[in-house]
Amino acid sequence: MEDNKTVHLADDDEDDRMLIRDALEEANPNLTVIEAQNGEELIENVKSADDLSQTVVVVDMNMPKMNGIETIRELKSEPELSEVPAVMLSTSDNPELKKKALAAGADEFYVKPNTFNALLEIARRILNKFFGRI
Repeated sequence: MEDNKTVHLADDDEDDRMLIRDALEEANPNLTVIEAQNGEELIENVKSADDLSQTVVVVDMNMPKMNGIETIRELKSEPELSEVPAVMLSTSDNPELKKKALAAGADEFYVKPNTFNALLEIARRILNKFFGRI
C-alpha cells in the first residue's frame, strides 16, 4: 500500500476532528491526516503541501473565519488546487445545504453520524472513492 495518501481535515470542534482522524486512520493506517481548526488554516496547509496528487480535503460546514462552503469555493477557485477532491461533513441533513455544497465544488456530502462505526464507514467510502481500494 502506498504511504503518500493525505487527508487535509478542517473542523473547529477538537473532539469531532479527533473522531474523524481516528476513523480515517483506522480505515487506512498509512494515511497522513493534517488537521486545521478552520477553513483559512486548511487552505494554507493545502497550499504549502509539496504533492497534492494523493490528497483529499474533508471540511466541516460550520467553522469560524471560513465555513465549509466558503472553504471549498476558495479551494476550487485556485488553479493549482482546483483538482483536489473536497468532501463536506455537516451535522445538518438539509437538502439545500447539500445542494449549495455541491454547487460550491464539493465532490461528496455526508451527514456526520452519531456512532464511530458509521463514521468509519464514511471514512472508508471517502478513501475508496478518491484513493481506490484500501
